[in-house]
Amino acid sequence: MPDPRRIAVLIGMPLAALALAACGSDTEPAASSSSSSSGGSAAPASGNLTVFAAASLQESFTTIGKNFEAAHPGSTVTFSFGPSSGLATQIINGSPADVFAAASDKTMATVTDARAAGTAQLFATNSMEIAVPPDNPAKIDSLDDLTAKDVKLAVCQEDVPCGAAATKVFDTAKLTVEPVSLEVDVKAVLTKVELGEVDAGIVYVTDVKAAGSKVAGVEIPADQNATTNYPIAALTEASNPELADAFVDFVLDAESQKILQAQGFVGP
Repeated sequence: MPDPRRIAVLIGMPLAALALAACGSDTEPAASSSSSSSGGSAAPASGNLTVFAAASLQESFTTIGKNFEAAHPGSTVTFSFGPSSGLATQIINGSPADVFAAASDKTMATVTDARAAGTAQLFATNSMEIAVPPDNPAKIDSLDDLTAKDVKLAVCQEDVPCGAAATKVFDTAKLTVEPVSLEVDVKAVLTKVELGEVDAGIVYVTDVKAAGSKVAGVEIPADQNATTNYPIAALTEASNPELADAFVDFVLDAESQKILQAQGFVGP
């Protein structure tokens, strides 16, 4: 006659196995659920962002900034536009900012060499143009006309990218000019022209376009013109590194490039 205790053990073994299987099936969905949650797409970076940018980027970056805020709900972009050299000095001296967009490689290098910014990326190029009042009272038709003694000319200070580019234009054309006004940035030069305080100013192509009917443009021949690069970089001391990197990427994307090119910039 079979031992009753042995029968109980044999019956208990499959029941225990079933219980273990049931426990295992309870834990599997939980693990799967956790994995599915972590694998979802992350929300866009958000927060406050301060961007230091060359004065010539004001129109295009203002639009790009609004688009960035729309693509990153909860983010706010604040711009500080001005001469690249001055902005670079502020950054090196510790002014709080997250991103720097300069109007020359040389200016950006002062910031990267000081280890105040990460790797810079080229996002646009620009060239120079003569801006004159709409009625062009001095009848400026070429660079040569700027050498006349009675012509009042405004240019940027030479340590500013637009001033360095203007100097290169005159050197290439082998012309000697005597500006009556040396301005802190390209927008200040443009304002002098718009107000009729000078007969002409050397500015960027993009500035003439942005001014619309307030000025007229006189093209500079390609073999005498100067081109400047526009690099951008997230700053080392950025308060929101993730958002800073996101903004740099946003400037480089196709839609932002269309905005820049519509303003007169040329893609990298």
